[in-house]
Amino acid sequence: MNHANDSAPARPHQKVTEDGRRLREVLTYSRRGSRFTPRQARAWEAHHDAWVIPDEAVDAPGFAFAEVFAREAPLIVEIGSGVGEATAALAAARPECNILALEVWRPGVAETLHRLAEAGVGNVRLCSVDAVWTAEHLLPAGSLAELWTFFPDPWHKARHHKRRLVTPANATLLAGLLRPGGVWRLATDWAEYADVMLEVLDAEPTLSGGRVERWADRPVTRFERRGLAAGREPIDLRYVRAAS
Repeated sequence: MNHANDSAPARPHQKVTEDGRRLREVLTYSRRGSRFTPRQARAWEAHHDAWVIPDEAVDAPGFAFAEVFAREAPLIVEIGSGVGEATAALAAARPECNILALEVWRPGVAETLHRLAEAGVGNVRLCSVDAVWTAEHLLPAGSLAELWTFFPDPWHKARHHKRRLVTPANATLLAGLLRPGGVWRLATDWAEYADVMLEVLDAEPTLSGGRVERWADRPVTRFERRGLAAGREPIDLRYVRAAS
């Protein structure tokens, strides 16, 4: 695995060809609008310096997430934290853990800042760098106690399936970040994507697990309620990294 001080390739959206043209990349997300509500603007102004890791910070030689938390503690990574409903609630119940929330939608980051402040939570840091690139270059193997992936974009159209987060290659990469006994928790309300997740993760030899009852600690978010109203039942998965 590469790290920021090992001359890692440019972050996503910065890669160029030899003749200087922007390189077209396959990413697991698309960037949406960036306009803040007044509440989000206030939260960003008040808290982003303390809780948001600037994109360019990860390029610094020797960058390590432990430094931004200013303490050594079990590390949990959430990929796609959205507006932070689950993040704030779960982090509040785990003050002994450092929680890194990866989210590229800046209004969602700002809304998360508001929720963290409202809940009195100080053990979360947010980063808007691509999760797969972060896993490849910034997170050491065996460094995570848990990984959370709640309601990732299902990328419905067949031509977009390559952009899904849960693919065989990404499963191997992300499973490798877990320490032995570390847990990967997932949820989706798209049954077809759940079937794909099960197929992919069941085939990953370092993981064991499958479909489970809804994780009681995970709060029911506004996003999840919309899915329920549309007739989509949430499906929870839980996988554990095998002992070395």
